[in-house]
Amino acid sequence: MVKKLLYCLVISFATGCVSNNTETKTTGVHANELINETSPYLLQHAYNPVNWKAWNTESLELAKKQNKLIIISIGYSACHWCHVMEEESFENDSIAKLMNDNFINIKVDREERPDVDQIYINAVQLMTGNSGWPLNCITLPDGQPVFGGTYFTKRQWEKVLKDMSTLYKDNPEKVIEYAEQLTEGVKNSDLITLNTDKVTYSKNALKAKTEKWKKELDYNFGGQNKAPKFPIPSRLDFLLRYSFQNDDKDIQDYVNNTLTKMASGGLYDQIGGGFSRYSVDEKWHIPHFEKMLYDNAQLVSLYSKAYQITKKESYKTVITETLGFVDRELTETNGAFYSSIDADSKTAEGVLEEGVFYRWTKDELKLILKDDFELFSSYYNVNATGKWENDYYVLFKTKTDEGFANSHDMSISNLKTKVEEWKKKLFDERIKRERPRTDDKVLTSWNGLMLKAYVDAYRVLGDKNYLDKAIKNAKFIKVNQLKADGSLFHNYKNGMTSIQGFSEDYAHVISAYISLYEVTLNEDWLKTAKHILDYSISHFLTKNSGMFYFTPDTEKSLITRKIETIDNVIPSSNSVLAENIFKLSHYYSDEQYAKMAKQMLSNMKENIENSPSSFSNWLNLYLNYSNPYFEVAISGENAQEKLKELNNYYLPNILVAGATEDSGIPIMKNRYNEDDTYIYVCVDGTCKLPVKSINIAVEQLLK
Repeated sequence: MVKKLLYCLVISFATGCVSNNTETKTTGVHANELINETSPYLLQHAYNPVNWKAWNTESLELAKKQNKLIIISIGYSACHWCHVMEEESFENDSIAKLMNDNFINIKVDREERPDVDQIYINAVQLMTGNSGWPLNCITLPDGQPVFGGTYFTKRQWEKVLKDMSTLYKDNPEKVIEYAEQLTEGVKNSDLITLNTDKVTYSKNALKAKTEKWKKELDYNFGGQNKAPKFPIPSRLDFLLRYSFQNDDKDIQDYVNNTLTKMASGGLYDQIGGGFSRYSVDEKWHIPHFEKMLYDNAQLVSLYSKAYQITKKESYKTVITETLGFVDRELTETNGAFYSSIDADSKTAEGVLEEGVFYRWTKDELKLILKDDFELFSSYYNVNATGKWENDYYVLFKTKTDEGFANSHDMSISNLKTKVEEWKKKLFDERIKRERPRTDDKVLTSWNGLMLKAYVDAYRVLGDKNYLDKAIKNAKFIKVNQLKADGSLFHNYKNGMTSIQGFSEDYAHVISAYISLYEVTLNEDWLKTAKHILDYSISHFLTKNSGMFYFTPDTEKSLITRKIETIDNVIPSSNSVLAENIFKLSHYYSDEQYAKMAKQMLSNMKENIENSPSSFSNWLNLYLNYSNPYFEVAISGENAQEKLKELNNYYLPNILVAGATEDSGIPIMKNRYNEDDTYIYVCVDGTCKLPVKSINIAVEQLLK
């Protein structure tokens, strides 16, 4: 009965009418409790008339004490529709009164508290089949969910508030019964069991998985064969590696086409560099304009690897321009990286709109570019192809530079000079506009991704400036986010940390530190990675399945501890941890680590079979078992020089170790020779004869 009633409520809200919202709204004279927070997203709501509270023990205990339902409203600073719902509902006095009188209202920054977000987005998915942000979930006083959805109009939200408060007052037993059933579903939705069956990893089995995956691909415009389109780097990273190691030209062409199309559309900021969150159309033309650190970090790593294979200048441009954007707009003086840039900014009239900072009119472009306008408009499609809405244009390339130069009887060098001039003129004009807001909180996990991106760019392009920035960020994390026992903090703002780290923080920092060791040969980074991993094993590892919880064993406020395994826009913490454990098992000759990594992958067998694309980073680990995986150890005075030679090659199936003096790390044991520098290539416990030439070593790897 209650289940049917709640389902009907969901359907009625989803099809509700949009209110004209003519009632008086207020920005609030008095601040609510969010004024004490550091999250830019929470601070945006500090003067709402809603009596918002932060997620903490005190807020949860207050709900129990007053026996009130809780509204858990989750979003993030760069979320456009979060701002819309705030303006329509949370700044409205009558709506605020309904919320304050009948509920305990908790605002959550999903980026600060991904653990809370995971639980309630899972609940909304179970209730409605859909999810996203803003996420609004109503729960019992103990946090068990009873109703939820994403964006609601003012009229819809008002109906939710009235109906749910009445239902709880009149039929609390039925609401509690439903909540308990739903909570049980949330707890069981991501259970991973220990697989005791033997799993065989073979090229043929992997080929079957990728053939199944191919049906989801758009070979024309790249990406997945539906809109909106998200650049999901872990998927493209696996497909790039798979196509290289298994000579699949179709997939290699698909990946290169995707990378080219993404970098040619409005998804990529043609003037300032950097990628937006996603494209609303199939052509990557019109983006949802927020720029996230995690997207740009992973895409820099991806384009670096693609450049290593193809040596395409356009890929190099993407790398350098995107890192220029990160350095200019998302980097703090202490080496930390900020989280995001908002989608919205103000028009000349002071109205907040999406994409204002990035759009152009023909008149603006003619005034700035003068005689070059016609050539520019042809290059960037300032025409029907590139038109967005209301006579605004989003720059959109549909030809390669080579193709455009040929069609306009220009040399490629002259065209590149022109493009650089255009970009500078438009950049100088654009900075006069009001910038979108920056979410300047620092998240450890995302910093780990960006640190790794700088390492990847350095390895491929050899620019020492990139290595310096990577080391500076690595030191920031070590000094500010890492405690002596190996535990991490998740957040940092204004010199303060407040939230204990999640498994994603451990996974991405360990991965970044391993990568930093591989280019510097500084063993402190490798030892620190192992130290952090050992803490993770002690405080996150499940007792029954060998997987890692998202939250540590110290977490007591949540209704359940989730296990993250699906590789989404960011690879799952478990897949990254499994890869880290696999690598550290080689560095430290640790059989227990080796068994752990293999067991974790084995546990995912059925999930991978059912949906290969949802477990792309797991498939990267699969490749380590289905294809040869090599240890490359370089030992001797000239190890760094040899390493730089090695980095000219795309070799995704190797683990690099090295030392310029005698080393105590097991993989380097008894390999130092003070008279010369040797390269040792080993696979499956068997080593080839040591050689002095990188070219010969690479031949050993490619045989």
